[in-house]
Amino acid sequence: MINAFFWGFLATFSLFIGGLIGIMFKIGKRPLGLIMGFGSGVLLSAVAFELVFKSIKTSTGSGASMLGILSGAITFFLIDMLISKMGAAGRKEISGVHKENIALPIVLATILDGIPETLVIGMSLLAGGEVGLGMLVAVFISNLPEAIAGTSGMVAGSWKKGRILLLWLLIAVVCAFSSMAGYALLENASPVVVSFIQTFAAGAILVMLSNTMIPEAYEHGKKLAGIFTVLGFAVAVSIAVIEAVGL
Repeated sequence: MINAFFWGFLATFSLFIGGLIGIMFKIGKRPLGLIMGFGSGVLLSAVAFELVFKSIKTSTGSGASMLGILSGAITFFLIDMLISKMGAAGRKEISGVHKENIALPIVLATILDGIPETLVIGMSLLAGGEVGLGMLVAVFISNLPEAIAGTSGMVAGSWKKGRILLLWLLIAVVCAFSSMAGYALLENASPVVVSFIQTFAAGAILVMLSNTMIPEAYEHGKKLAGIFTVLGFAVAVSIAVIEAVGL
């Protein structure tokens, strides 16, 4: 269980690293858009191979995979709509300005984005006791542009630097507990339940990518963002292949 917390924290600690980068360096909108495109590609690959493919293999024709992906998408959409109305609609906007009075919505929204990802990291430890490398790398990489963009908006909104870093660290800890919960709560779950949770997370992640990261990547990276998305996808596929053959 402690391992699940550690790996979940490691995957989301990139939020803190992204916060440091956003504070220390002024990164242009175009490079950040391309990085976001790369991160989107990595996550798309992880959803396909680490979540959906594995879910279909273990669902034993029960329909749990389809039910899970639809449930995850709708649940994420509804909660995201609620949090957006609280003021966090533009949390991943590269050119956004975030005032301090929307700190709570930003925290809730980022945790909402992170819980499906880290939940699956904890679940991956149930099969053989080893973390799913593909999902771990995907979450780590995709969090970087999110944190850099969010930090830029907070700096523009006159947030104190210490508070920004503390915010990202807090979110990483909460998401680490989500990873631990994925391990603890599903340790004795049936393959059908595990299959449902995997695609539930997949549906949530796909909606998040479609509504936030991919549009931002294209807006600022233009057509080149598509190439970087494919590069991210290819890198994640390569990691999955290496992991599968045990190199």
